[in-house]
Amino acid sequence: MTSSFTRRSLLSLAGVAGIGFVAAACSSDAPKGSGASTAGAGGSRAAGQASGAASGSAAASGSAAGSGSGAATAKALTPAQVPLTGGVTVTVTGAGLAAVRGVTVGGVPARDVKATATTVTFTAPHQAMYTAGDADVALFADAIAPVASANQSSDGNGSAANDGQSGATQSDAATTTPAAPPTPDASAALATTTLAYATLTAVDRQLEYAMRHWKDYNLAEYGTMNPIGGDCANYVNQTLVARGWKQRDDWYNRSGGAAHSATWTYCPTMDPWLDANAATFGLTRRSLDERDKVRVGDIVFFDWNHNDSPDHTTIVSEVFTEPDGTVRIKSASHNQDGPYRDLDEMITLQHPGGTAWFHTFDA
Repeated sequence: MTSSFTRRSLLSLAGVAGIGFVAAACSSDAPKGSGASTAGAGGSRAAGQASGAASGSAAASGSAAGSGSGAATAKALTPAQVPLTGGVTVTVTGAGLAAVRGVTVGGVPARDVKATATTVTFTAPHQAMYTAGDADVALFADAIAPVASANQSSDGNGSAANDGQSGATQSDAATTTPAAPPTPDASAALATTTLAYATLTAVDRQLEYAMRHWKDYNLAEYGTMNPIGGDCANYVNQTLVARGWKQRDDWYNRSGGAAHSATWTYCPTMDPWLDANAATFGLTRRSLDERDKVRVGDIVFFDWNHNDSPDHTTIVSEVFTEPDGTVRIKSASHNQDGPYRDLDEMITLQHPGGTAWFHTFDA
C-alpha cells in the first residue's frame, strides 16, 4: 500500500545484513511480527463441514424421514468427490425423491436443484473455507433460496478496520459478526447423505493455501513484509506458488523473506510484471467493468486515489451474482487480513473514489 517514501523512486535498495530488501506494496497500520489477527470469524461459515482429509467416496447413508414405502432414501451420490471450489453437478440416486425441492451441502443451499422419483441433481457450492473433508447433504421438500454468499459476514465488510490501508487495524477493532443466514434444520430433511470435498485442482490448492494463511502467516517460509511497508503482495504471490507457479530470478522470496524481488513485494512493480509475462502465465488484464469474466483465484489490484499506481492486491475468493444481476466479488488478503473482503465496499465505503482491475487466468 502507500509507503512513506515516493513510489516512483522506491526501487532503491536498503542493505540489511548484506541482503537487498525492497519495500513492500501495502503500508501496515500496525506491523505484525507474528501475522496474527482477529479478522472476523471466517471459520463460522464452515458449519456442518468437517475438516480433514477427504474420504474419497460418499457415505450414502440412506437415512430417511418418516416411515413406510413412500419414504425418501438416498442410496448413492455421483461424483463422490468434488473440488473445493465446487461448481460441478452432483446426482443423488435413490427412491421417493420426486418431492425434493431444496438441497443443502454442509448447511449451504445448493443451486439448480432438480428432482425425479429416483434422482436429485444440484450444483455443489464451494466449500466454505476451502478445506478438504466431508459435508452433509440434506434433501428437503421445500425450495431453499440460495443465499447471496455463504460468507457475507466473515470479514467485517464495510468496517474501516478492514480497508487494507488506513485507520485501525483489524486486531484493534471491535467487529461484530452477524449470524449466518438461516437454513433448514437437517432433522426436517427427507433424506441425507455425505459428499466429500477434496483438493483436486490447481485453484483448489491456491484457495486452500489462501484460507490457511490469511490470518496464520507462513513466516517460516516467506516471512512478513509488514515491517517494510506491507504484506499484501507477499501473500498473493504465495498463493500463486501454491497454484503451481515456480519462483524465478525476476520473481522470488527466499530464505524466509530475507531476500525478495520487487516484483514479489511491491504492487507497482508486480502489476506491470504480470502484464509483461501474461502470455507465459496465461493471464488477461481486465478492467473493473469486466467483472463478469472474473473467477476464483484471479488477482485483483486496487488504486485507492486514482493516481494510476496500485496500492493493494488481493486474491479472489468468491464470485456470485446478486438477484439484480450485480456480480459480487470477494477476495482474501493481508493488510488488512481477511478471507472474504467485498471489492465494492473497499472502493466505495472504505476508499471512496478508488478503483480496481484484474489479472484473470485464461484457463
